[in-house]
Amino acid sequence: MQDSTNKIPIFNAATEKVEEVERIVCSDEEWKRILTPEQYCVMRLKGTERPFSGQCPIPPKGESGIYQCVCCGTDLFRYETKFESRTGWPSFWEHVSELNIIRKPDGSFGMDRIEVLCARCDAHLGHVFDDGPPPTGKRYCINAVALKFVKLNKQTKTEKATFGAGCFWGVEDAFGKLKGAISTRVGYSGGDFKNPTYKDVCSGKTEHTEVVEVEYDPTKISYEELLNEFWRIHDPTLRQKTQYKSVIFYHNPQQEATARASKEKLERSGTYKDKIVTEILPAKEFYQAEEYHQQYIKKRRGVFSSTK
Repeated sequence: MQDSTNKIPIFNAATEKVEEVERIVCSDEEWKRILTPEQYCVMRLKGTERPFSGQCPIPPKGESGIYQCVCCGTDLFRYETKFESRTGWPSFWEHVSELNIIRKPDGSFGMDRIEVLCARCDAHLGHVFDDGPPPTGKRYCINAVALKFVKLNKQTKTEKATFGAGCFWGVEDAFGKLKGAISTRVGYSGGDFKNPTYKDVCSGKTEHTEVVEVEYDPTKISYEELLNEFWRIHDPTLRQKTQYKSVIFYHNPQQEATARASKEKLERSGTYKDKIVTEILPAKEFYQAEEYHQQYIKKRRGVFSSTK
């Protein structure tokens, strides 16, 4: 098999991202070696399998998956869009992405139809008709022999949280130990000064604060639990200069609401006699600190064990 040098955008259903991939171009002899005789007849010679002759796999109860092109593995249809059309061929009311298929007029056999092909390898898949169910009204009538089913194992969607609680060395060390915290990095945020250095921030002229950006898995640790750790590792009643102030930078409205509720809960608890001065602000551009500061405590094998 040889790939052409032509790259095209294809949607990856597992990552939910568009990727640049090579077109798949094979000779007839290569396709004959790769495919079964029936697959070759349908997908390369634009044939049609007999109705009710093919079986389209379905996932176990409670699971989902994607139907891919047999020739090249391109994602074509989600199981959730499959419906019973009683035509004898697998039917879907929507494709995975406009990027992944091609539609062409087909006047063969004296009929006026729209052919559906794989965008990556130009394989014939079937036809699309305007007699499908809502919400699209489309019926993608696809040859079962052209499809292979794979379980869809989506990559974990992570979220970000950003906190300032004094010197970022100890703050990063604390958050990095939490189960569900995938990665941490220290940096500067809050001001408008572009690309600050540590020296710039220390000058007090940038309005930036030393912060820690936490990438976390919300299925393993909640934002509220991250806030509990934030309150635990520093005294939120201490008024510090901007570089070391107590601040929560929220990345979405849900984080803002959770942060404000958490702060109010702590204020009502009576844990602190003095007023909590922690600021809750929308996240601004994050500037990663110098490599020297990244994982500072961890690199020094526990010489430092708490926030400064």
